[in-house]
This record gives sequence, C-alpha cells and structure tokens, in this order.
Amino acid sequence: MGKDFTPLFLAFAREKGFVRYQIDSYNEFVTKRIPKIIKEIKEIKPEVPQLGEFKIKLGKFKIGPPSIKEADGSVRKILPMEARIRGLTYAAPMYLEMTPVLNGIESNTTLVNFGDFPVMVKSKLCPLSTMSREELEEVGEDPDDPGGYFIINGTERILVLVEEIAPNRIIVEKTSSGNVTEIARIHSEKDGYIQRHLLERKNDGVITISFANVYKLPVVILLRALGLERDKDIITAVSLHPEIQEEFYVNLLESEAKDANEAMDELGKHLRIPQKKYRMDRAKKLIDKYLLPHLGQDKGSRLSKAMFLAKAVEKLIKLHIGWIEEDDIDHYSNKRLKLAGDLLEILFRSILLGKWGLITRITYNYQKLTRRGRLPPLPAIVESDVLTNQIVSALAIGTWVGGRTGVSQRLERSSYVKTMSHMRNVLSPLSSTQEHFEARELHPTHWGKLCASETPEGATIGLRKYLAIMTEVTRGADDKENKKLLNFLTSKGFVK
Repeated sequence: MGKDFTPLFLAFAREKGFVRYQIDSYNEFVTKRIPKIIKEIKEIKPEVPQLGEFKIKLGKFKIGPPSIKEADGSVRKILPMEARIRGLTYAAPMYLEMTPVLNGIESNTTLVNFGDFPVMVKSKLCPLSTMSREELEEVGEDPDDPGGYFIINGTERILVLVEEIAPNRIIVEKTSSGNVTEIARIHSEKDGYIQRHLLERKNDGVITISFANVYKLPVVILLRALGLERDKDIITAVSLHPEIQEEFYVNLLESEAKDANEAMDELGKHLRIPQKKYRMDRAKKLIDKYLLPHLGQDKGSRLSKAMFLAKAVEKLIKLHIGWIEEDDIDHYSNKRLKLAGDLLEILFRSILLGKWGLITRITYNYQKLTRRGRLPPLPAIVESDVLTNQIVSALAIGTWVGGRTGVSQRLERSSYVKTMSHMRNVLSPLSSTQEHFEARELHPTHWGKLCASETPEGATIGLRKYLAIMTEVTRGADDKENKKLLNFLTSKGFVK
C-alpha cells in the first residue's frame, strides 16, 4: 500500500511555501540591497562653478505602503484586488533623504520621492502578508494564493528563475576547436554584472586570455602588468612544482617587457591604440575596472588579480598533463539561480547609474537650472517618473538589462497546479536555436532539485526546466560572512 504524502505537502506549503524564496529575495532587495546601492553612490556632484564646491549628499532610504494617486491629486492606500480590477500598477513610493552641501556647509535635509517601485504580492511591503484567512476573504483575496508576483497595469506578472554559470570560480574543460587544447572560464560577478573571461591553451603551450574588448592576449603580459615583474615571480606564482613550471616556460617568450609599465604599454599596443599616453591610461582602466572585478576595481587589487590568474593558469596546465579531470559545466554545483531580488538589483542599478540614468539626469537638471541664476529645490530636479516608468516597462514587456528577453512573464492562471508550476520555472540563458545536446540532457545532479520529466517538447526542451516540488533555493552568504566563517574555522583548527 502506498503512503499518503498529503500531510507532508500541506505542512511544507504552510511552513515553507512553494514560492517563499522569491518573496524572501524581494524582501532582502528592498530592505538591504537598495540602501546598499544608495550608500555606494554616497553623493551627487553637479558641476556648478558659479556656486563654488557643491554636492548633494544621499541619506536614508525608505519605502511607503502600496498606494495610488487619484486624478484629483489625492493619495490613498491600495490592495492587490483593486489594482487588478482597475488596471493599475501595485506599487509603493520610494523616498530618499537629500542634503545640499555648498562649500562644506550643509543645508536642510529634504525627503524626496524618487519613484514608485512595484510591490510583490505577499512580500513584507504588502498588507496581505499580515492578514488572516478571514481578513483575506473579506478583501476578496484567495487565502491559498502564494503571492510572489507583481501586478503591472492590472496584469499579474512573475520574474522567472534564471540559470547562470556559478560566478567567481575557475571552470576548466578540454576542447578541440582549432589549435586550442584546453580552456578555462571565469565569470567574474560584481554588483549583479558579469564579466566573462576565457583562458585558452594552444598546442604550443602558449596561454592567452580574452575579456571585455581584449582578444587573445598572452597571459604573461597581463601578469607582468599586474605587478609580477620578474620571470621568477610569475613562475612561482603559477606553481612551485617543476613539471608545471616546465610547461609554462614557453609563455615567458611572449612578452619583451621588463617591468609593469612596459607590460602596460604592450597591452595598449595589443588594443591597437597609437598614442602612448592614451594607451597607458586605457590599459590601466581596463585591468582595474574590467579584469576580475569581483576582486576589486582599484589599483590596490592588482596583485590579488595576478595571483588569481596564476592559479587559473596552474589549473589549466594540470588539466593538460592529466593531473585533474575537467570540470563538468552541467554539474549543478557549477550553476546558480538568479531570483527576483537579483534580477531587480541589476535593473535598479542600470536605471540609477546608466548613461542616461536617474543620477545623470539629476546632475544635468541641476546644472541647467543653476545656469539660469537660481538654486532649484531638490524635488524639482528629481524626475521620479524616469525610474517608475523604466521599471514598470521592464516588468510589463520582459526585456531586461543586457538584451535578455522573457525574464518577466504573464502568470499562468489556468489552474492552481499550472500557477505553481509557472512560478517555479527555470530558464537557461542558452539559445534554443542551437543544439546544446549536453546542456539539454538530464544530469544526475538534477535529482531532488529539478523535475526529471517536466520540460516542454520542441526547441526549448531541456533548456526550460522546473523546480522539484519540495525544492528550496538558499540565499547564500556574502564575502564578509564567508571570510568570518573561514577565520572562525581556521582559529578552531578545522581548516589549515
């Protein structure tokens, strides 16, 4: 006789929830990530020489309850059902403290509304999250509705889970494309943006690196430019084992530079920049801003980047001489899922800090109005509609930063099971028009994490997957927490 698992499923639904990871991710984004982004910006510095030294300090961030501004100008609170019926966006106003500082003297702090942010149903901003079953029924809501979605112009929209290669780790593979025998991939992630690096080992033993707009640069040039100036420094950084050193020696012939400055110049020449001064500046900016940004984006992080690259080279050589097996890129330990909070952070940063983002517009508006000989009030220079419209547009259309499409989708409401299934959808970034046989196959590590049978037939088979029914998605830990844990384990003797 089969066992009845209904009590187990009901307990899981009640205590854990089938989309709780999306709600938790959104809550973390609103409470921690937005204030962190604003803290990183710190201040805005419009160039207004007629005033003297001027800047706008950014202070505390707060977000109000979900509300709507009526035609008569009145603002009142709103619940999801009204947003659905009236075709409204279920959103909450965001406020930011701004303090003008002129020649070191601070003026009065102003609380400025800088846009409305869509509220996830059943998140901590949503009043439904604290209501009982009776109260939910009274306001016309389904008590068993899991939440985890947005209401944009009256339409229920979800952010699907997006599968990515795990960032900040070295993944090595064998290949047979042209004269390349082994490759190493490094997806360096900083603040939601991923910079892809590719190291390639050729038949003759020469190792090159490609990243940003650098294509097949001999890695020894980069190591020297990062501060490993002597041949001995480079060799010992790669490995202390004679056999690995022997394999790497041929790379030293790829650079004629004697110090870091000459190596910077070689890097600039590789980029085909004729003027020497501009060449050096461009090379320095490239290695500081775009090379392994997760290790830092300033001059002080160059040595750390050199050591990380040296370890990547060592791993590549170990694979070549057969000391290690190649990494399985389809192994689920080499994958990560981007949740609602991760996707919204990327979008929020691009709208705030993009080329024509909100910060740029604030700077431009202030400079334009001060040229007319008057000091504008801070609420007048903040175009709150810019942030609101761009976020709502992205959620309504599904087109995300980087040209990715289908990130936001209309919620399937044919049945409760289809709704749950849709909200636990996992999308692969791989193109459905290409074969990708291995990526589409069921991998042993999918067991217990992804459903082994639910995937559409046709072009997206194996690329569109669904979480297993009792799968949870963990948040992970940031670098500070990881370092704290490692230091504790080291002090107790668990790690050497």
